[in-house]
Amino acid sequence: MSQSMMSVSSLNTKIKSLLEATFMHTIVEGEVASVTYHTSGHVYFSIKDQKSSIKCVMWRSSVSKLKFRLEKGMHIVIEGSVGVYTPRGEYQFYAVHIEPYGKGALALAYEQLKERLKAKGYFDAQRKKPIPKHIKKIALVTAKESAALHDMLKIIEHRWPLLEVTVVDTLVQGDQAAKQIANALEYADSLGVDVVVAGRGGGSTEDLWCFNEEVVADAVFSMQSPVVSAVGHEVDVMISDLVADLRAPTPSAAMEMILPDMQEILYTLAETGDRFSYTMNQKLHQLVRELRHTEEILLRSSPTRQLKEIQTEFNRLEDEFKRVISYKFERFSSSLPEMEKNYRQNMLFILEQKSQYLEYVSKKLTMNDPKLQCRKGWGQISMNGKSIELSSLAVDQKFIIEDGSTKVEALCLSKS
Repeated sequence: MSQSMMSVSSLNTKIKSLLEATFMHTIVEGEVASVTYHTSGHVYFSIKDQKSSIKCVMWRSSVSKLKFRLEKGMHIVIEGSVGVYTPRGEYQFYAVHIEPYGKGALALAYEQLKERLKAKGYFDAQRKKPIPKHIKKIALVTAKESAALHDMLKIIEHRWPLLEVTVVDTLVQGDQAAKQIANALEYADSLGVDVVVAGRGGGSTEDLWCFNEEVVADAVFSMQSPVVSAVGHEVDVMISDLVADLRAPTPSAAMEMILPDMQEILYTLAETGDRFSYTMNQKLHQLVRELRHTEEILLRSSPTRQLKEIQTEFNRLEDEFKRVISYKFERFSSSLPEMEKNYRQNMLFILEQKSQYLEYVSKKLTMNDPKLQCRKGWGQISMNGKSIELSSLAVDQKFIIEDGSTKVEALCLSKS
């Protein structure tokens, strides 16, 4: 009995040795039942299936390599080992690597970050800045020895060599690339350029992953300068593409999208010059025709010409007047004696008539003269300007007696 007896610590130690030796490298899949992100950086969680569950822990050193965030209900595959905590006799699974079940970790991390940034408004169309139509200065954020930079500079030289280019060198691949890219974008934003292009050539999802990091998205979102994201190939859609003001399928395509084509502009200028010359020639010909027409109108309407025309018309009217007067004079000269005879006869006849009428009026005037109408010793009696009968006078009443030459005021002394 005593030979088989052991202490609790010994038992736990033996169990620990057996379990850790047996399950040194184990892969387990299950559903996340609970999860806690500790302030220390460690993650404590548990996974379960339909019948049981197991506690798990992932230390900070492994958490830093985790591309996505553990969430309750997530179906995952864990790689690690089983360990025993001897002071309490508890065992748990020590995870060193976690993958989403049936889906890559990077794909899940991409979707998680995409949803978070979308909720924060990083992808809103109304906050995107327009790319200037005429670009004078540009900053290229990429690796200075990369093929992408070479391609962009080649397109710039071909399309618009007048462009002032600043290359901001940065890592575009690896664990340190995301932070360097964010710093490079912040520096490029301080240069006062018209547009910033961040990009690199194609590669695997892991190679391009730095452009899917939240620190890069934050840097792009906070920039004052318009940003073009040109990462990988057309099929690659990075988080930086979604946050940027413009997404280009490739670095070369970015240059073609934002820069004018010098040859096309020269052709357009030549065509515009030809149209301008043609239009100006047409306009000049039209103005010359209008000028000649105006000149003709001025000549016809000039004072000198008008004076000449008036003088000619005046001379014509003067000749016509003289001709008419001469004709009238000749015509009336032949009839003047007859007219004089008729005039004298008419005047004599009129004088005779007037003389007879004057004699008639004189006689009538003489007959109607008041002085001649009153006989000697007779007078007219009136009172208050009205003629009255003598019989109508009363005693002591005043009245007027007048004849053709004398007017007397009298008083009736008596009446019989």
